Amino acid sequence: MIADTVAAVLVLVAIAYAALAGADFGGGIWDLLAGSATRGRAARDRIDHSITPVWESNHVWLIIMVVVLWTGFPIAFGWIFTTLFVPLSAAALGIVLRGAGFAFRPEVRAMRWEPVAGAVFAFASLLTPFFLGTAVGAVVTGQVHGSNGDPAAAWVNPTSLLTGALFVAFSAYLAAVYLAVDSERGGEPELRRYFTRRAFAAGVVSGVLAAITMVVLRTSAPRIFHILTAGRSLPLVVVSVLAGAAVLGLLALDRVALIRPLAALAVAAVAAGWAIAQYPDLLPPHLTIADAAAPTGTLGTELLVVFIIVVVVGPSFGLLFWLTQRGHLGEAEASSASMLVLDADPPEPAAVSAPPPGRPSGVFTLAVIALVAVRRIQRRRRDRASVRT
Repeated sequence: MIADTVAAVLVLVAIAYAALAGADFGGGIWDLLAGSATRGRAARDRIDHSITPVWESNHVWLIIMVVVLWTGFPIAFGWIFTTLFVPLSAAALGIVLRGAGFAFRPEVRAMRWEPVAGAVFAFASLLTPFFLGTAVGAVVTGQVHGSNGDPAAAWVNPTSLLTGALFVAFSAYLAAVYLAVDSERGGEPELRRYFTRRAFAAGVVSGVLAAITMVVLRTSAPRIFHILTAGRSLPLVVVSVLAGAAVLGLLALDRVALIRPLAALAVAAVAAGWAIAQYPDLLPPHLTIADAAAPTGTLGTELLVVFIIVVVVGPSFGLLFWLTQRGHLGEAEASSASMLVLDADPPEPAAVSAPPPGRPSGVFTLAVIALVAVRRIQRRRRDRASVRT
């Protein structure tokens, strides 16, 4: 029971990372597709303004996810990071390069290196969601089955590659939806229409890719396909489809009032449905949650640390998003005149102070240290007990 609870925490954190950090990566994708420096200036300014206050903090979810997997399910952690070393390393490289490009772009603007930093930010934003998607595809199709798995065939297969493309499309979809809402709130009607059109296009592409992936999944993972289409995960799949359809309908009507929560719901329902379809397997069909779980004492300590994180980090995130949505953080709003026509040559914006390099909060770091210390104490006690016997 406690192992299932820790697994549920892992899924919830993964959903938070997909819904929040996924949109940040999607912002980089739209930065890449915005066009020339002159034509895409207004869109890029909006992307920078929306991402700047939150892009570092959203990686806290990834840190929590990795630590929970490592301490709660060490066997699965070893199998995953051994077999999928290549795509996970590429995803980590994308995170680092994307952060560096985004942070340095405003600083090098006066030195004419802005296009280089912007290109690094934009292309790296493609790497992480794609390779994370290939890793998820490898897990779903049962390619991770020990520490000696094939590091190439595990993720270079149709299901994994399609899942990677689907993650990229989902990220672009979420980003366009969030940016359309931010543009509406910022009094930028032209940009709102600009991102609304792109959200509609990304939503359609995501739906097509999801349908193709399901067809391939019928052969590569028939059990999970059956549960998703006719089993206990079907209600969540229906919720995802309805939420996605509602978003497309509201976009067609040029309404943005409810599309942000509906878009997040569509992605969250898919992720939750996938997790339920796998249950009770953690790495189907070779490793169950119960078999992969750490000792009960470790799991209990981990849940305590998660509770501390919820108490401390949760309100902090709420305050951050509240301040961001009310325009109290980030760069100053650009003049409305520069946003009216995307083809116009807007004035050069003031340099934006780059946020400091991303790092987990001090509270979270202390929590991780405490967790590791507790585990070591438990191991020493077990070793002493075995020596005495």
